[in-house]
Amino acid sequence: MSKWPLTLRGTGAVILAIACFLLAHEFKIAELLYVCVLLLAVVAASVLTVYLVGRSESVTRSFSPDGVTVGRTVRVRLQVTVRSALPTAQGVWREHLPAGLEGEAAGVFPALSSATGTRFEAVELDYEIDAVRRGIRSVGPLTVTSTDPFGFARRRHTVGAPVAVTVAPAVVDLGAVSDLPGEAGGSVHTSTNQLGQGADNLVPRHYVPGDSMRRIHWRASAHRDQLMVRQEEQETTPEAIVVLDRGVHRWTAEAFRAPGEDPGFEEAVSAAISVVARLVHEGFAVHLIDVDGTEIGESVQAHDTAGVEALAADLATTVARRDLPLEPLVRRFHGSMTGPFVLITGRVDQADAEVLAPLAHHSALPVLLAVAPQHDALDLAARAGWHTAAVHPGGDLAAAWAAAVDRGATRVEA
Repeated sequence: MSKWPLTLRGTGAVILAIACFLLAHEFKIAELLYVCVLLLAVVAASVLTVYLVGRSESVTRSFSPDGVTVGRTVRVRLQVTVRSALPTAQGVWREHLPAGLEGEAAGVFPALSSATGTRFEAVELDYEIDAVRRGIRSVGPLTVTSTDPFGFARRRHTVGAPVAVTVAPAVVDLGAVSDLPGEAGGSVHTSTNQLGQGADNLVPRHYVPGDSMRRIHWRASAHRDQLMVRQEEQETTPEAIVVLDRGVHRWTAEAFRAPGEDPGFEEAVSAAISVVARLVHEGFAVHLIDVDGTEIGESVQAHDTAGVEALAADLATTVARRDLPLEPLVRRFHGSMTGPFVLITGRVDQADAEVLAPLAHHSALPVLLAVAPQHDALDLAARAGWHTAAVHPGGDLAAAWAAAVDRGATRVEA
């Protein structure tokens, strides 16, 4: 916007005053000189009114809903408080929106009466924005262009400071995991550890020398005609592993520079948090890690929806990292069994499929989701025991997930 302090009307008044001045001297008409002076005085007074009269403003913003995720529309409400010694005419307002947020953040700012002393006038403004890219985005500042009551002069006010808004990745509602093996089941298939202390789920076991006499279960002993002692069961929540492969060579360079720049990486991040949300809903404690074992955010306990939201906020700033090989991931789980194991990666080729093949035998439900699979890499992984699917930017993630978990993988004997 131009810094020229006069509106079109004020500029016209100045031009008319100059014309009257010239005509007054040319035709010796004194009245035109009076008109010239009057117009210039009114314009000068208008400028002084706008620029010299004290005016204070402040703004508060609220977002609905509070959590901003990619693909959602958010309503922004602004409350602007104004105190001015003189009334102001109708103006316009505009809110600065960064790249990644789209919307029409502008409108008419209403005329205000004077508000002297401690009395303020409050103005309610609102608009809608679409979150199109993940990351930390700054909304604001608000600019208000006000005019004097005659509409001759204008002034552009910057109100408040920018507010940082966290745009989390989109969470897609994925289908339930059907026919999940018992050892990988969620809260329905709770496992137990016999630790001798913990919850109050008491079961008797045979007495062994060294057990305290106070722990003898007399009723069970009488029933079995031998000494039995109390053994407590401690319930544990089954765990699942979700791996987000952030090795930069499996994405584009934009994935390394800033969040929201590489569509393929954005699809992977959305897939990661969506899978976490599904497994948490199924009753698993979920760990989100990188291929080198680095934890990405805090682990989320079973049925902890607030934990899923917090993890999604942590993923708002996630970018690709230096090249990370897949071999450490395989070695990390060598010799152990896990529940569901979901690996989300970008470009995966035949060599990668061969490296990952042994890992499929260490999970009750190994799932491989690839954004850019090369040639027959997924077929090779499926023959090794993986449940595989390709996910594409803008594609149907829920359908890909359903195809992967419902597809029976061919197990290969180690």
